[in-house]
Amino acid sequence: MERFDVATLKLGEDVTEFYMVRSIAVRIGSNGKKYLDVLLSDKTGDISCKKWDVSDSDEIMFAQIKEGDVVKIQGKVKDFNNQLQMTITQMRKATDDDPVDRESLVKAAPLSAEEMFEYILSVANDIEDEDFKKVSVKVLEDNKSKLAYYPAAQRNHHAEKSGLLYHMTRMIKAGLKLWEVYESLNKDLLVTGIIIHDIEKIREIESDTQGVASGYSFEGQMLGHLIQGVKYIDKLSSELDIPFEKAILMEHMVLSHHYEPEFGSPKKPLFPEAEMLHYIDMIDARMYDMEEALSNIKKGDFSDRVWTLDNRRLYKF
Repeated sequence: MERFDVATLKLGEDVTEFYMVRSIAVRIGSNGKKYLDVLLSDKTGDISCKKWDVSDSDEIMFAQIKEGDVVKIQGKVKDFNNQLQMTITQMRKATDDDPVDRESLVKAAPLSAEEMFEYILSVANDIEDEDFKKVSVKVLEDNKSKLAYYPAAQRNHHAEKSGLLYHMTRMIKAGLKLWEVYESLNKDLLVTGIIIHDIEKIREIESDTQGVASGYSFEGQMLGHLIQGVKYIDKLSSELDIPFEKAILMEHMVLSHHYEPEFGSPKKPLFPEAEMLHYIDMIDARMYDMEEALSNIKKGDFSDRVWTLDNRRLYKF
């Protein structure tokens, strides 16, 4: 039987299918009644779902379902604010006897983790500056096992298995091309900044080995990956005897790559490589969100609204 893939769901469609839970919570509506708010996914994408009028016994049952679990649902696809949403009539946790192909439910980067890691490591080993090379290689080798599956976010761009490696891979490729145009850039510093800028997401985000993020760690919530990253690079620089100026440059790239205070950066970039890092990061994040939104759209059609892109509906040419 053909799957009801999330990316190809149609308005008005009645669905009976297995999906993976990305988030789940029982909430109170404006009418004072309980409802289930759940985000379901397969390898093609996510869909927001609601189950209305949740009873006390329903709530007890739903409390046993966690992020990363597989559930079987029955529901109907409806429209909510010009976006598809599913109203669930029945939902239960999958059992060992259910014919579930878990791999069909796991969204993953289009390149293998091994291929991406080896590419990034080869670029790091080609760094001519010995100090930046030591830091880059050390960061990669020390975090290899988690990088193999970690997402780059709980939601939004690159929130998929091996998503962090995919984000780094595309940023490095873009950075090397831009260095060919802006030859005044220090290539070694730029590459190092790309490798280290998001590395602490593996300790900010809590994820299982399928790349499904369940939330944020205590340190992640209290500090965030920018501050965690500064701490990590400071410690690593001390261990590797990195000169003070170079250590501060790397820490500044981590600290400033979100650019604005409201996004976590208390400092804006103060040198060209840090400025370029920010824009490469933004380019890759936005292109990823656009690619995802348009991946199953026919030519000449518009996508649903993409809230990470200012609620724009994108056109496919």
